[in-house]
Order: sequence, then structure tokens, then C-alpha cells
Amino acid sequence: MRASRRLKFGVAALLLGAAAPASAHPHVWVTAHEDVIFQPDGKIAAIRNSWVFDDMYSAFAVQGLAKDGQLATKEQLAPLAKTNVESLAEFGYFTFAKNAGAKIDFGPPKDYSLEERPDKLVELSFTVPLKDPLIPGRAFIFSVYDPTFFVDFSLAKTNPVSLLSAPKGCSIGVLGANPLDVQDAKQLSEAFYQNLSPGANFGMKLADRVIVACP
Repeated sequence: MRASRRLKFGVAALLLGAAAPASAHPHVWVTAHEDVIFQPDGKIAAIRNSWVFDDMYSAFAVQGLAKDGQLATKEQLAPLAKTNVESLAEFGYFTFAKNAGAKIDFGPPKDYSLEERPDKLVELSFTVPLKDPLIPGRAFIFSVYDPTFFVDFSLAKTNPVSLLSAPKGCSIGVLGANPLDVQDAKQLSEAFYQNLSPGANFGMKLADRVIVACP
């Protein structure tokens, strides 16, 4: 694994590569649900990320916290949640958006939490506000992905995206990119990914695109 990637995921205590095998990309799998949050004036104000991690990574995240078979609490995981959202700022929170082709900038995250669910999977939730709320029109597009494809993001199969407090007539569409399934990804060698050019942005090419359209 490249040193930069080790540093990248060593900084974010949950999203790190120390517990992952070094034989193939990606090392972490995330199922994402996204909420698009509107203001009363009809402008998009924020995107709420809810990311559920795979079983191996979830077990690593709560190691040493749960007692007597109990689930780790939000309070126990609060320092880890804070570390993650602050560390992910360097990587744009893996949340990328455009409106009418122009890049959207996000402000510091808020309302973040980390919890262990009854199924033993860990879920990280946080809200990234748009620096400048906007009327989406018909050209607001966003995706959630890791450009290096160290983390494989896929939208939840059921209700992957929700519009919260959206004006009447707004709709969502999801354009899939036929991403690799887990087995396919594991069969690709580490050399394949390390030989990608810096501009390859493999994660983006495999990411779903969410389109929000309002009248």
C-alpha cells in the first residue's frame, strides 16, 4: 500500500488501512444512504451521509469497547466520530456535488455520530452543509465515492436517497455505473490500482450519480 494511503486512513481512525489486508483493493465496503435537506425557501441546504461499514471493519472499530456482548454506545464512539469527520475534511468528505456544471463547496460537518447497530455493523452519520444554499433547478448532481477506490461506496438497494422538506414537484434519479461487486473487486490485484494514472479517478468512474430536479 502506498505510504500516502496509509497516512490517509491512519488519520481517520475508522477509515484506516491498518486492519485491512494489503493484497487487493478496495479494503473497506460501505453501504450509503443519502438525505438531501432543503430549507423552507426551497434551496438545498445540506447533504446528510449515513454510511454502514462492512462486518470486518465494524468489528475493528468497536474492538475493546463493547462489554459482555453489549453494543458499543454513541457516547463510547463519540471521540472516534469526531476524529473521522474532522479527518475526512481533507478528502472532501467523499461527497462531491455540482450544480449546472459548477462545483459545490461544503462547510464543516455537523450533527455527526457513530453507532453500532443491532446487526453489529457500525454506521457513521454526519451532515455536510452547502457553503451557499441554492435552488437546484434540474441540474444538481452529487456522488459519494473515494477517488482512490480504497473504500468502495455503494448506495443502499432500498430507498438510497431521500429528499427532506423538498418543495412540491422535486424528484430524484439515480444513475448507476455498474460498479464491481465485492468478489470482482477482490480479484483485481493491488498492482492494477497502483498503476492507475493520478488522473484516473477510478472511484468516480464506478460511483452512482444522484440527480435532484425541481420545477
